[in-house]
Amino acid sequence: MNYKELNFTVSGEDYCRDLLINSLSQIGFDTFEDTEAGFKAYIPDSEFNQETLDNTLQDFKESFEFSYQTSFIPHKNWNEEWESNFEPLNIKDQCYVRATFHAPQPQYPYEIVIDPKMAFGTGHHQTTAMMMEFMLEEDWKDKKVLDMGCGTGILAILAAKLGAGELLAIDYDPICYESTQENARLNQVPQIEALCGSKEVIPDQKFEVILANINRNILLDQMDRYAEVLTPTGLLYLSGFYEQPDLDIIIEKAASLNLTYVQHKKNNNWVAAKFHHSVK
Repeated sequence: MNYKELNFTVSGEDYCRDLLINSLSQIGFDTFEDTEAGFKAYIPDSEFNQETLDNTLQDFKESFEFSYQTSFIPHKNWNEEWESNFEPLNIKDQCYVRATFHAPQPQYPYEIVIDPKMAFGTGHHQTTAMMMEFMLEEDWKDKKVLDMGCGTGILAILAAKLGAGELLAIDYDPICYESTQENARLNQVPQIEALCGSKEVIPDQKFEVILANINRNILLDQMDRYAEVLTPTGLLYLSGFYEQPDLDIIIEKAASLNLTYVQHKKNNNWVAAKFHHSVK
């Protein structure tokens, strides 16, 4: 998949950057990377619309100074950059995430091998790492798990290694779908089934745990369906959004679906939150 990269330079307090990121996430930008002068924002090239971007940014032009430069990133270059910069990742001294070209580290209880063919789902983003930290605190034995927006399948793979029984991983991007299948084979976790699509392909069956690391707007759109397929006492883990203003919005939506907020983790204003399905 080809991407547009917008490299923003932002003057002012950190909240100015956060306001821009929040607004960009609502018009299709799905990944953000902090820089010394601001941040980089990424959107699939097929979804980029200059007029929509201009209208979104117009609201901030009188509030603080910012500028941006646009670059086109072909899929091949995107992959090569990540392969050259992919470093192994240690999650709580329990899980070691490495690429296929790194040496194994058998001293860790859990090791995940990811073929870094794309930028999303390697565990290096704060949201993915926090989701994995949450998962290491949970009992997964024989659980039936749904992983939405699975990326490389890293969360589903960790759930499988932690003892989950049946796992369904879903992503709308065909590259993610193929990557999940390949990484499941690399990690020898055949119990993972992958589907290409969005909430419409979630089957009418019950899951004891749902993992969804996407972005605020997609989570709000899909949460009704999560509640429908989550067991009455099931757990829902959400990430891909900010503490302010997103967390309160997410909690309010969840409460309307009998999904009770339990706790959240925070890293550089990114948040991962845990909910408990409390159907009476």
